[in-house]
Amino acid sequence: MEIYNNENDQVDALKRFFAENGKALAVGVILGVGALVGWRYWTSHQIETARGASLAYENAVSSLNSGKPEAIASAEKFAAETKNTYGAFASLELAQQYVDANQLDKAGKQLQQGLAAAADDNLKSVINMRLARLQLQLKQPDAALKTLDGIKGEGWTAIVADLRGEILLSKGDKQGARTAWEAGVKSDASPALSEMMRMKINNLSI
Repeated sequence: MEIYNNENDQVDALKRFFAENGKALAVGVILGVGALVGWRYWTSHQIETARGASLAYENAVSSLNSGKPEAIASAEKFAAETKNTYGAFASLELAQQYVDANQLDKAGKQLQQGLAAAADDNLKSVINMRLARLQLQLKQPDAALKTLDGIKGEGWTAIVADLRGEILLSKGDKQGARTAWEAGVKSDASPALSEMMRMKINNLSI
């Protein structure tokens, strides 16, 4: 630590400091101000982008519900180009439209696309659950089991166990199905879901 004998020494030291570091400080201040301005611009841009995406999503969904022929193409374009939560939600809506129309392959593609766009773990779990159910319908049990592995969070334990049992039963694995349902009953399942899984276990014995 530098020791000063009097106020003049302190002043001289400050002068030397600014002489030696003045340019660096000036650059730092400029960069700091630039960063602040840039941050504010970026934040403002993000808010405006989110608002625009939200409005576009609402328009796409409203159009889908109207049943207009061009609505699906428009919603598909939005979902494909919007790589965020709104794009994922749009893919979910489109997938439901395709399921209702019995176009399961197209529904699967939309769910895969939505999964790639989603960042939130809960949203990913919702999409994975729907995709696994769809894969079961398409008689793709191994793919469905793999999809279930992507579902995270304790709140999903019972629902995943129930669907895992259904998938394993479709493969002829009764013991695997029983094990899955028994684990589901012992988890955080709601009374209704627990009772349903118990009934499925009992039906295995018939």
